[in-house]
Amino acid sequence: MASFEDGRLVVETSVGAEIGDSVALDGVCLTVVAARNGMLEFDVVPETLSRAKPFLGRVNVEPALRAGDPLGGHYVQGHVDAVGRVRSVAAEGGELRVTIEAPPEVLRYCVEKGSITVDGVSLTIAGLAPDAFVVALVPHTVEITTLGELEQGSQVNLETDVLAKYVERAFEARQA
Repeated sequence: MASFEDGRLVVETSVGAEIGDSVALDGVCLTVVAARNGMLEFDVVPETLSRAKPFLGRVNVEPALRAGDPLGGHYVQGHVDAVGRVRSVAAEGGELRVTIEAPPEVLRYCVEKGSITVDGVSLTIAGLAPDAFVVALVPHTVEITTLGELEQGSQVNLETDVLAKYVERAFEARQA
């Protein structure tokens, strides 16, 4: 990240984007308002700031999926459901196991081997606890994202699988 002042976020990145494009930063979908010389600018409104962790340091940058592009994870919208907190990080057998505390409104959609988005990165849930979930990060993910920098107490943006929300909504409507 380069700077954040008066609601304007400026990020240095190799991701090519034009004014009006959607780009996710740490899992937060934002609209490009200026693009020049490897810098992208975004207006960040109070609604976004109230739902996501603060924009500090390096961020994961992900352009929007275009029709026809391969989908290498699950559908990620860039709509943060909640902010979680890292309980623990442990190296184990070549992977990094990260336990993340999450509120009930996130955990209700978590299932072992299901999908979760952490700071904009689509991951598989490796384990569940009553108040947390575990993800196992492979070396490639640790290397190319900011998730390798996580430590106990770190805040992370969380987005659940939108398909689970639709299934729940349809089930509730059918029950009514």
